[in-house]
Amino acid sequence: MTSDHGVVADSANPDVVLVGGGIMSATLAALFGIVAPDWSVTVFEAGPALAGESSDAWNNAGTGHSALCELNYTPAGPDGRVDASKAVGINEQFQVSRQFWSHLVRRGMTASPRDFISPVPHVSFVTGDEGRRYMRNRYSALKAEPLFGELEHTEDPAELARWIPLVMAGRDPEQAVAATRSIAGTDVNFGALTKLLLADAENRGVAAHTHQRVEEIERETDGRWKVTVRDTRSGEPRTVRARFVFVGAGGGALPLLQRTGIPEIAGFGGFPVSGMFLRTTSQELVRMHQAKVYGQAAVGAPPMSVPHLDLRLIDGEHSLLFGPYAGFSPKFLKAGSMFDLPLSVRPNNLGSMLGVARTELALTKYLIKELLQSRAARHRTLQGFVPEAEEHDWDMITAGQRVQVIKRDPSTSKGMLQFGTELIVGADGTIAGLLGASPGASTAVAAMLTLLERCFPDRTQAWRPLIQEAIPSYGHKLSEEPELLAQVRKDTMETLELDG
Repeated sequence: MTSDHGVVADSANPDVVLVGGGIMSATLAALFGIVAPDWSVTVFEAGPALAGESSDAWNNAGTGHSALCELNYTPAGPDGRVDASKAVGINEQFQVSRQFWSHLVRRGMTASPRDFISPVPHVSFVTGDEGRRYMRNRYSALKAEPLFGELEHTEDPAELARWIPLVMAGRDPEQAVAATRSIAGTDVNFGALTKLLLADAENRGVAAHTHQRVEEIERETDGRWKVTVRDTRSGEPRTVRARFVFVGAGGGALPLLQRTGIPEIAGFGGFPVSGMFLRTTSQELVRMHQAKVYGQAAVGAPPMSVPHLDLRLIDGEHSLLFGPYAGFSPKFLKAGSMFDLPLSVRPNNLGSMLGVARTELALTKYLIKELLQSRAARHRTLQGFVPEAEEHDWDMITAGQRVQVIKRDPSTSKGMLQFGTELIVGADGTIAGLLGASPGASTAVAAMLTLLERCFPDRTQAWRPLIQEAIPSYGHKLSEEPELLAQVRKDTMETLELDG
């Protein structure tokens, strides 16, 4: 196979193998197209289509996590002060993604950025006196940061009725309410984006295969990795030998990394959680809710359970999603095996897994409570957000599987549950993988840039000018450089058609 640039993809001995056809592999393929266009790259996806698991539009909230509305990124301390550092870091990473997408759009990845991104206000909403105090402190902490300079705040029910009429309709007028809003928010169709990235990569000579399940990744004596792949339709196996392997297979990454035998994966485990959402396609309700609204997680609930009501634009149609409602399956992927969880338990991670089982009793109780909820109980939860919601307008859908990272706490050597992502890199940099979930897709570009720096340190300086051409803020902190931030915002909003 020959690309437009004359690159020959060696199907038996590619330079790079990317496992999984999701947003992470697609992003890394796009980055290799910039820094190493002469390298041959092969993508293996086990499913029948690319972006079929967590990257699929219906398997995530599409928020484009930028910490504009997600309250779990701005925790309050015992004195009530809000720590904005995590929110600033995540927003900074999302700006990196937007710059990179803008570069690819200018280069012809898609005729219309609205194929994958559209402007949607992001709102944080709380109730009660304590919630209102928290929101004041959060607003004060974020407003001082240049990345959040456009954030608005109100405690006026009449103003909120204009911002989020569906949420305010029928609400007790005596209830204390507060919210912040950013009109810089977006809705991202990560499934569409993944397919665009990989289609663009295929035009350059990248070989992307579906129905190809990677079963083994073994180190050979010459330093290459032998990747054993099986066709899920015919059962026919084949092997390729690669200089570099990235395992971006979502929940399937953990067992594959365990099979490589690299010591860096020792001690890591995974806890699968499935998400369910109530969805409505009622255009009357959609017209009343042109925003993404995030609330506060219930006491004892994990950060991933933060309730939110999201406007979605998928395949040209608007709908609303409310959730998540937690579910449980031992599968690590929606199309995975019921044995995924038990088979992931190894002698080197048993301590971590048992440690989490002891310390995360609140999470266990929360999951049991969620699983036992009736349809009526789930509807009452929705009515806490949308007081006038009618049960017949909403249907339950199952979203993607998420595998939360379990790792050893270095300070105690006990297991700890980590809500986020973890990049695992082999000692010599020839293999890497990504574990975990949110903010995941939104920060994929920043995560894959970190991978390039850690896996190819001897090439970083030579690649820097190429990366900076695509991502002007690379090597800088937008939160500390207002002029660069203003220029980046202007350029990305114009290119991604988010300014009108």
